[in-house]
Amino acid sequence: MRHEIHTYSALLRQFHNDLRVQHPEWIQANGKSPMCDSYEARLMELLAASMGGGPSETPAVSDSAFEYDRTQI
Repeated sequence: MRHEIHTYSALLRQFHNDLRVQHPEWIQANGKSPMCDSYEARLMELLAASMGGGPSETPAVSDSAFEYDRTQI
């Protein structure tokens, strides 16, 4: 399914949700996923670099942008 992404936070949220749908085995019983967190951090680094900034200039995104919703699986 194709999703249109219009904002940086929407892109991160979509990436976050898609990783969890595609890799449920990475999700721990408490809902946390260090593997997904690692991929998300790398994506933010790459996006920051492509926009001419460094990792320290990555736009802030609230934790609520990454809330895991099991109902989407």
